[in-house]
Amino acid sequence: RPELLAEFGAQRVRNTPLAEAIIAGTAAGAAATGLRPVIDLLFAPFLTYAMDALVNSAGKLRYMSGGQFSFPLVAMTMTGGGWGVGAQHNHNVEAWFAHAPGLKAVMPSCPADFSGLLKAAIRDDNPVLFFTDIGLLSHEGDVAADADVVPLGRAAVRRRGQDVTLISYAKGVGACMQAAEALARHGISAEVIDLRTIKPLDEAAVLASTRKTGRAVIVHEASGICGVGAEVAAIVAEHAFDALKSPVLRLTGPDAPAPASFPLEQAFAPDAAAVETAVRSLFQRERALA
Repeated sequence: RPELLAEFGAQRVRNTPLAEAIIAGTAAGAAATGLRPVIDLLFAPFLTYAMDALVNSAGKLRYMSGGQFSFPLVAMTMTGGGWGVGAQHNHNVEAWFAHAPGLKAVMPSCPADFSGLLKAAIRDDNPVLFFTDIGLLSHEGDVAADADVVPLGRAAVRRRGQDVTLISYAKGVGACMQAAEALARHGISAEVIDLRTIKPLDEAAVLASTRKTGRAVIVHEASGICGVGAEVAAIVAEHAFDALKSPVLRLTGPDAPAPASFPLEQAFAPDAAAVETAVRSLFQRERALA
């Protein structure tokens, strides 16, 4: 990025070999010695090469030091469908890192949140995985020059509703917003929650909305098995079960490698039509059982 080099100089902007283990290991060492590195690891599936540095070192050493050291490190990476790059470059692995102690993980849905969450991630004294949805790279939106920091761990209510809560992140938020518009034409008022931060999850926002509507539908592109949606569903079941009018529903990508074909890739993730159909089916099932 020549513009970054021109603005910040060669001491702060470094080119590296295309080797994720080297990049992440160097960043972990830099963070341990007082620097605040931001690294770009490109495609998320290749985070596997960086797991030891990120998960086994950066994520654990602050705890192991009894809080004597901090590890302010931001690892940026891309994931999800949108470019037709095939299974080895497109694999939503965000849930892996939510399961790793000491790490935080974010995945924004709009340009303003990209800016605000990145500021928060850089200022945080813990390692943060910053996932960019490939399908949103051409997404445009207003970002003020003095845009606010978006606190990690705070979800956003994108649309207010009374009948059902749609919970998502990244490109799934757009699908939920479109579905909410369509559902409104059928008399169903949907609230849309954008998690923004995968870890820590904003449990309070999820529970408050679910208790209000009595129904929760979780949408994301990643596989459903042990995914973010599974954790959200567990939170709702454990803490808001008495408020539920229907079982929690998950709409996710399949447990399969991503296709390289662009049309197949687009069918891989739940879209607005799938969300609308699922919600309407939920209400039809309730009426049938009444």
